[in-house]
Amino acid sequence: MLPLGLIAPRDRPLSVLAIGAHPDDIEIGAGGALLTLSEGRSPLHVRYVVLTGTPERHVEARNAAAAFLPGADVAVDLHELPEGRLPAVWEWVKNTLETVAAAGIPDLIIGPSRTDAHQDHRTIAEILPTVFRRSLSIEYEVPKWDGDLDRRSLYVPLSADTMHRKIELLHKCFPSQRFRDWWDDEVFSGLARLRGMECRAPYAEAFHSSKSMLLLAMDDPSCGT
Repeated sequence: MLPLGLIAPRDRPLSVLAIGAHPDDIEIGAGGALLTLSEGRSPLHVRYVVLTGTPERHVEARNAAAAFLPGADVAVDLHELPEGRLPAVWEWVKNTLETVAAAGIPDLIIGPSRTDAHQDHRTIAEILPTVFRRSLSIEYEVPKWDGDLDRRSLYVPLSADTMHRKIELLHKCFPSQRFRDWWDDEVFSGLARLRGMECRAPYAEAFHSSKSMLLLAMDDPSCGT
């Protein structure tokens, strides 16, 4: 399998938009990718957007953003749209994302998947490409009892150390979720091990990418812009 690198702009930090419907979505789906990005790149600018959540859950989200992105320049935007009802407030979701876009277009978007069975995740995923048309966008997966896991086209390999750190931070940053029967090490590591097997890595997170550009000439003038 041929690896493809993420090329940072020449004249500014790499900018990333990480977006989730609920606190913990981003970290479950892409926590390892965020840890890898923050460890391997300096400087790095990340905008962290969560559309729902109680005050308690918002505290967890802020703590998680700092923990999963050590050393990065992180801006956290937390909203209080009705959880489980995002399809019914489609216009609010669209307006919120357009406000985010007005502040700047990111190089990379990490967001939920259009094939996700959860209506909140799916609503955001369907609106994102109508707002951000020039960014590389990858869609994470969140395991759930609905059984909506599918074939993926893009993988971020994770070392064993990074995977263990991800699980450690999930437990530390989201104590409110420990009562859930699916919130355990085996679920998180099992899926990552399966995805790692698919890309011949110890562990991995898997994503959809509906559109990307492959530069075959590294001296292309558009490279890094």
